[in-house]
Amino acid sequence: MVKKINDFLAGLPMTIVAGIFLLFDLVPHLAEEFGGSIDLHIFPIDPAWVTVVISGLPLLYLAVWRIIHNPGISKISSALLISIAMFAAIAIGDLFAAGEVAFIMALGALLEDATTNRAKKGLQKLLTLAPTQGRRIRGGKEELVPAEQIQKGDLLRILPGETIPVDGAIVSGETSVDQSIMTGESLPVDKTVGDDVFCGTINRFGSIDITATKVGEDSSLQKLIRMVQDAENKQAPMQRIADRAASWLVPVALLIAILAYVFSGNIVTAVTVLVVFCPCALVLATPTAIMAAIGQATKHGVIIKSGEALEKMGKVDTIAFDKTGTLTYGRLEVSDVRPTSDALTGEALLTLAASAEGKSEHPLGKAIVAHAKAQSLSLLDSQDFQMDAGKGIAAQIGEKHLLCGSEKYLREHGVPLDDAASTILDQLRTEGKASILVAAEGKCIGVIGLSDILRPEAKDMVSRLDAMHAKTVLLTGDNRKTADYFAGRVGIAEVRAELLPEEKVGSIESLRKEGRKVCMIGDGVNDAPALKTADVGVAMGSMGSDIAVEAADIALMSDDISKIPYLKRLSNATVATIKLSITLSMCINAAAIVLSLLELLNPTTGALVHNAGSCFVVLIAALLYDRKFE
Repeated sequence: MVKKINDFLAGLPMTIVAGIFLLFDLVPHLAEEFGGSIDLHIFPIDPAWVTVVISGLPLLYLAVWRIIHNPGISKISSALLISIAMFAAIAIGDLFAAGEVAFIMALGALLEDATTNRAKKGLQKLLTLAPTQGRRIRGGKEELVPAEQIQKGDLLRILPGETIPVDGAIVSGETSVDQSIMTGESLPVDKTVGDDVFCGTINRFGSIDITATKVGEDSSLQKLIRMVQDAENKQAPMQRIADRAASWLVPVALLIAILAYVFSGNIVTAVTVLVVFCPCALVLATPTAIMAAIGQATKHGVIIKSGEALEKMGKVDTIAFDKTGTLTYGRLEVSDVRPTSDALTGEALLTLAASAEGKSEHPLGKAIVAHAKAQSLSLLDSQDFQMDAGKGIAAQIGEKHLLCGSEKYLREHGVPLDDAASTILDQLRTEGKASILVAAEGKCIGVIGLSDILRPEAKDMVSRLDAMHAKTVLLTGDNRKTADYFAGRVGIAEVRAELLPEEKVGSIESLRKEGRKVCMIGDGVNDAPALKTADVGVAMGSMGSDIAVEAADIALMSDDISKIPYLKRLSNATVATIKLSITLSMCINAAAIVLSLLELLNPTTGALVHNAGSCFVVLIAALLYDRKFE
């Protein structure tokens, strides 16, 4: 009951009411300072009492709660110091000073709460990806069973389009598996007998039988979920600067106030010292600067979920990138059309390949057809279309029998590769591209290369980060050649490839052990643990998975990675602004203490000076909102 009342009084509506009544009380005080007088007869009591009750009770509750529950020196907090100053001001009848310090503290708490509320829905969305059932084979019969009943060693059948319920090894069949949830790879991976498959990945084409190797909590997807949970638990809440300083602020303030009373014999001087010593401007310095920076970032399509993330981003010295969907668009397009001889033009080769792939459901086949249509090529009718899942397709185009697929697929059909085809294939592999070999009438006639598309702004973005002395690293589930190729194009020197989610987490942790402050930028479900493990996680918001966005501290809603240098500069400026505000507030407090000891300030005028310091802090933070960082 007490906590509910406290939460109600500390809420925004009641704090606004407290501010209004404090303003009513300020008017006659200002008039008195300038030689006039105003008597507010409409109030049966001093309006400041309303402010003291509304803002003071939650402050007192917080101070007492910390004394009871906090360990050691952390029992002494800024709330305790301000409560002491509030009661001292009430004791000598200066209600305005009592209400002012309580109100400023309440306002600071609201501002900080507004910057630290974070969504916690990502884990629940990750849990929904866990398969609920599997197709188990026993005694030659298929039966659908709940995923939790599947045991290690069970034989399972996975049909096209089904989600694989456990980790396993293929014992029969061939297929292509979309395992982007685990590795972030843009292409389905061809799988055959003996290959491993992972829980939560999707069987795209052929039917396969697998033997369960890791089930339940041991499966890859459950490990992924646990990593997100563990990383979430490691995130410490932002600690107030004023509270960290309170262990020495409280005793120092009390000592100076006591000495002031002893030497001056004036209790008003002692109370004035306590009022001006209150760290309200110090409390406001961090949340106001952060709110301004978050507002500035929102205008540029960058969503920052917490003030802690913004502060940490200002200290980041290493930025790790995922590849697919982050540095690239995450979609394959035809990049090369290479006939193996001059007897065939590139246009003719593309026409034949697209005509043969016209009925294919494989992403590579669809990309070839889309590219041909974009070139306004007229596709030919195909007959006798056949698809060998995970390998390639065959079709009759007019009088030609065409094969389109992998090198293995062509060899199985008795088609050898000549030197020209092998040279082209090796070159495309070096460039990290996928390849489709095209054969007609038992001879390889050309190679079509497909590549993920690099974001045009990626290279300039990396260059700008280098100029800011921020180290860049590529962490990807793609193969080494592909990773090296794309890293070379954008200027990233350090590359870690062929990483599963837990290996990305391990890479982040190793970078942190080296003393680096790491920001991870990614877009997929597989990036979620790494995003949470890094000091700061940044997700590609518009096309990135919901889970990645929820796991991250910051989201780029326009998927514009050129915003990363802007984000870094904004964070640096925010940290600098906070430091400036803290320094200014401490200088104002120090000057006010001296003036109080010289009896040039009383509790009311001291509260006004104290309020001026808070206004300066807010003004400096407001300037951050409109500063240009582009």
